Amino acid sequence: MIIGITGGIGSGKSYVARLLNTLYNIPVYDCDREARRIMVEDTDVKRRLCSLIGDDAYTADGRLNKPAIAQYLFASANHAAQVNAIVHPAVKDDFIRWAKELQRTTHLQIVAVESAILIEAGFSNAVDHILAVEAPADLRIARAMQRDTSSHRQVSERMAHQMTDEQRRAFASFVVVNDGRPVEPQLNNIIQCLAPS
Repeated sequence: MIIGITGGIGSGKSYVARLLNTLYNIPVYDCDREARRIMVEDTDVKRRLCSLIGDDAYTADGRLNKPAIAQYLFASANHAAQVNAIVHPAVKDDFIRWAKELQRTTHLQIVAVESAILIEAGFSNAVDHILAVEAPADLRIARAMQRDTSSHRQVSERMAHQMTDEQRRAFASFVVVNDGRPVEPQLNNIIQCLAPS
């Protein structure tokens, strides 16, 4: 069984993913981290990004040129869509290979994937259940400002480009509310629903 963990900026989806891993031994595929790896290691992805952005997409030693990529991404919504059309399918394929290999080589009943844009990136059909993590907007903004040293305006703009909690909830099998109330009992109830003893 595969759980997809998603939520907006500052909702605490990474915290929930860590708890699932530490409390229930559920391996979690981190889409952000793996996307950065794939963008460096996958020769086809690199070639296509260079064709799209230019050779300055990568530094001379082969690392991602994050400022150049960010500049291209934020220049227009169309640019972001073009990059996503290259990166998202590669990440999804990598995740599916990872999940199949884990399920083949272990006796684990549940694996998970974490992504802020799980639904938008087309992962809905690669998971059995979606777990949406929610928190009030003011709390999410405060968390993201502290974590990323971003301004209120910067975080609000990022939030405005993401799905709303209501939109995510329409896809979700489960919702975890991370507003200061204990998260562990909520996760325990979900795990009991998914893997009854």
